Amino acid sequence: MTDLANNMKLLVTGASGFIGHEVSHQLSLGGYRPRLMIRDPGDDCDICHLNADIMLGDLRKPDSLRDVVKGVDTIIHLGARATFEAYDRLKPTILDGSIALMQAGIEAGIRRFVYSSSLLVYRGTEELINADTPAKPVLDYGRIKVDTEKALANMAASAGIVFTALRLPHVYGIRDLYFGALQAGLLILPGLGRNIYTHLHVRDAAAAIVACAAQDYPGILPLGDRRPATWSAFLGVVKQHFPQARVLVMPQWLALLATALLTPFRRTRPNPGLETPGAVRTYNLNLAVDPELLWPDLGLSPHFPTIYEGIPAVARSL
Repeated sequence: MTDLANNMKLLVTGASGFIGHEVSHQLSLGGYRPRLMIRDPGDDCDICHLNADIMLGDLRKPDSLRDVVKGVDTIIHLGARATFEAYDRLKPTILDGSIALMQAGIEAGIRRFVYSSSLLVYRGTEELINADTPAKPVLDYGRIKVDTEKALANMAASAGIVFTALRLPHVYGIRDLYFGALQAGLLILPGLGRNIYTHLHVRDAAAAIVACAAQDYPGILPLGDRRPATWSAFLGVVKQHFPQARVLVMPQWLALLATALLTPFRRTRPNPGLETPGAVRTYNLNLAVDPELLWPDLGLSPHFPTIYEGIPAVARSL
């Protein structure tokens, strides 16, 4: 155990989620004993074996956060509703819940706050996204992420807290919805797949998040692997390693129509899915991140520098 691991007292929200599970796993293996916040007692089945303390908390209930943050000096905030829906549907957890968590952290005397944001704060561009690319979201998911970044950054600055927001790309791995659909036997690609996108294996996303917390890295930056790739290229690698899966390419207009018809029924579902008009639009944006951003600053290199190493690793893990 390093001195830093021995001294830092970390809280991870969304610990039972896709990225949160990997962050929690890496912290546990790295000698930290993080505090993992989950919403429901049944959520901890995949993380209960970790060297960690599990506590119940709900971003929609500010009073539940006070005990969770007590004695913590660092918050890694990954929890919220992660789906591409309307602003008012996302606001209770993404914006309101994040503000409540930061306020509870300020009252508890935290020193660091790392927030998981999204590339969808950008409009889509033919140029490589860098630190100077302006945030101009076209989706409600991107709009609420920008509003949350601003609110948290302002609160952190006023309280003297080191604040980091990582604008993550398409993060993939064995626990995500994408590969869940592949294992089920059918994946729908809503568009031609020719747009270039940045991808990142969940192991590398988690490593960057942990490093930002450990190194007191401040700022708001996009992040990705070493080689952005089109969705067609991504699926080309996928087909090599999941030959049993069927990939249905659907025109964007048809996918938008189908998902719009499904929207009223999705409100009755407790868990997010990919079948929304917003999700369709994300598949058709050009969002390619400068591969040299952040990694040199953190002294890291991606373990899976491209999809050509990352996707085979996912297949081997299944």
